[in-house]
Amino acid sequence: MVFWEGYVSDEVMGTFAPIVVYWIYAGFYQLLPPLDNYRLHAKKDKEQKNLVPFSAVVKGVLLQQLLQAIVALFLLTTTRNASRDVVQPSIPRQALQILIAMFVMDTWQYFVHRYMHQNKFLYRHVHSQHHRLVAPYAVGALYNHPIEGLLLDTVGGAISYLVSGMTARTAVVFFCFAVVKTVDDHCGLWLPGNIFHLLFQNNTAYHDIHHQLKGLKYNYSQPFFSIWDKVLGTYMPFDLVRRPEGGLEARLLVKD
Repeated sequence: MVFWEGYVSDEVMGTFAPIVVYWIYAGFYQLLPPLDNYRLHAKKDKEQKNLVPFSAVVKGVLLQQLLQAIVALFLLTTTRNASRDVVQPSIPRQALQILIAMFVMDTWQYFVHRYMHQNKFLYRHVHSQHHRLVAPYAVGALYNHPIEGLLLDTVGGAISYLVSGMTARTAVVFFCFAVVKTVDDHCGLWLPGNIFHLLFQNNTAYHDIHHQLKGLKYNYSQPFFSIWDKVLGTYMPFDLVRRPEGGLEARLLVKD
């Protein structure tokens, strides 16, 4: 029994809940006080280094979410049990399905993401749009070219859902969790006690390295683990150091 049962279907919830969660969580970060002592980039960096205005980022994210919603609603409704009597697996089984989906999504996104860096055409015309945010922030977590959004996130999410065998109801939990993790990875803040920083090596600072010019060829893994980076030699270790003017910097420990 879930709170939306009897009001909206699991398929509709699985389509739109991640979008709502994205804007709530990203909005939370947007409304926080300056917190300059915990920023991975000085506040002025967002204005001086980023190559796209905030309004364009919002429009880009909304476009991607529109495309994702269309695909998600189609996928969830066409794969549901025709009898509508879907039996939810046990909690341990659902947890296993979510873990499988996490690994599948990580695998898909690592190889597609890395290829978009290696293929000069794709990087120049598609993936470079995301890297216009040199100093990432929460709202821009899903700021991508529509083709990248389709290939990396939408297709990756669909494959994760299908391979794991999860129900639409379990998918609500998984995709909302994936969205929160992705937003957190781009928030640009290293806050004390952040549970994602405690549980995941692949976190805000880890991904910030990838957004730096010297780190473009490293730390491709997203959004959960760092397995593929370590297995395939693209892992870049880093250290968090205090900036003289305040705040923190994720600094590469090995340089080309």
